Amino acid sequence: MLQQVAASIDRLNEKVGIFIRWLVLLMVFIGAVSAVLRYFSRGLELTLNLTPATEAQWYLFSVIFLLGGAYALHKDVHVRVDVMYERLGMKTRGWIDTLGTIFFLVPLSIMMLWVTFPAVLTSWQIQETSPDPGGLPRYPIKALILVSFGLLLLQAFSQFIRHISAIRSSDERRGTHDKPEGHS
Repeated sequence: MLQQVAASIDRLNEKVGIFIRWLVLLMVFIGAVSAVLRYFSRGLELTLNLTPATEAQWYLFSVIFLLGGAYALHKDVHVRVDVMYERLGMKTRGWIDTLGTIFFLVPLSIMMLWVTFPAVLTSWQIQETSPDPGGLPRYPIKALILVSFGLLLLQAFSQFIRHISAIRSSDERRGTHDKPEGHS
C-alpha cells in the first residue's frame, strides 16, 4: 500500500514537471516579446508599460523554481555534493538518503510551512499587489510557497518509502547469497 502511495505522489510530481516545462516556454516567450516591444517602441518613440510583462516573467520563474524542487527530488537531479556517494553500495546510499530525508528535508519543509504561513495569510487578507504601476497581484505567487513545500514534503515521504524499500531489498539479496548451497 505504501508503494502505491509513493507511486501516486511521484505521478503528481511528474504532472507538475510537465506543467513546469510549459511555464519555461511561456516565460521565454514573454521575455522575447517584451524585448522586441521595448526595442521597437524606442524606435517609434512610444512609451509602453511593460511592468506586467516583466513581473509575469519574475512570477513564472518563481513558480518554476518553487514547484521544481519536488520534481527535482523525484527525478534525483537536485544538487548533491558527490565526493563518495556514487562509489557506495545501494544499501549505504539508501541509509544516507533516508537519514538526510528524516533529519534535514522533512524538518526544513515543516519549518518553511510554519514560518511562511503567516506571511502568506497576510498577503491574501490584504490582497497584496506590486507597488509598481500596472503591477500584478502578489498573493497568489506567495501561496505557491506553501504549495511548493507541501509538494516537497509529500515527495520526501515518497522518497523515504523508496529508500526503505531499497534497504530492505538489499538486505534480502544479501541474505539469499549468505546462505550455504543446498539450504533454503
